[in-house]
Amino acid sequence: MMQLRKFLEEQEFYRIPLKKLATGHYLFSAKINGVSGDFILDTGASTSCVGITDSTHFSLISEESIIKAAGAGAINMETMLSRKNDFSIKNWSISNMDFVLFDLSHVNEALSQVNENGIHGIIGADFLKEYRAVIDYGRNCFYVK
Repeated sequence: MMQLRKFLEEQEFYRIPLKKLATGHYLFSAKINGVSGDFILDTGASTSCVGITDSTHFSLISEESIIKAAGAGAINMETMLSRKNDFSIKNWSISNMDFVLFDLSHVNEALSQVNENGIHGIIGADFLKEYRAVIDYGRNCFYVK
């Protein structure tokens, strides 16, 4: 029987290692506009987002948004939108990634309570669907095409 990794790599998927956190979330490093950051992979998040306080860190240009964010115990949060950013994970990259910007302090506080470092953002279902992501929970990695 062919292994998942071999099959996906033969189909030109790119493998990205994940680190499992104490919270059960999966973390990986990536770059936005050439600047490194730490991100949680979250299949339950409908859109990818960056903490609004990290917008200058990644040189994000933002615009007003009518979207209200909710999740992880917070609801009705104001957001901004940043369009067409460069996003790269090691040797894999795209140049048209959109992010919703909002306050991630509640997420980082929850991570802090279990002695994990804070994150810069969350990569959600919008990205996972568009780049045909396959998550291999047994091997703590995911693949994108």
